[in-house]
Amino acid sequence: MPGLAATSTETVIAEIGTDMSLFPTAGHLLSWAGFAPRLDESAGKHRSTRIRKGAPWLKPVLVQAAWGAARKKNSYFQAQFLRLKARHGAKKAAIAVAASILTTVYHMLRDGTCYQDLGPEYFTRRNPAQAAARLANRIRNLGYHVEIRAAA
Repeated sequence: MPGLAATSTETVIAEIGTDMSLFPTAGHLLSWAGFAPRLDESAGKHRSTRIRKGAPWLKPVLVQAAWGAARKKNSYFQAQFLRLKARHGAKKAAIAVAASILTTVYHMLRDGTCYQDLGPEYFTRRNPAQAAARLANRIRNLGYHVEIRAAA
């Protein structure tokens, strides 16, 4: 898996173990590790959305792995990082990639499967109409007129 070398893999396994029956879903594991984002809002006031403290050995290793995975050319994690970096900044994007890595590790350990990269085009393939609309909107913001038609 991009970003996880031998030492980081050993650290992840040492922290979470190999028995995933302790965590009913990947979300439970993310919450335990401290990667679940907060939405703290009351009376129209938005408060901090910082992730909470959790798993002091696991979290830094996964964030470091996320930075490495974000540099792996033509990978799902790089596509996710670049997509989120444009909207939220590099550090929050790295946290999101770290959460994705931990989710992937959870499913690999639970199902006993190997890692398969979804590829850099995953987000475009998932919803091509939305990707086309987003790109057209960017061109319109640059001051050009755009008309979208399906190819013959």
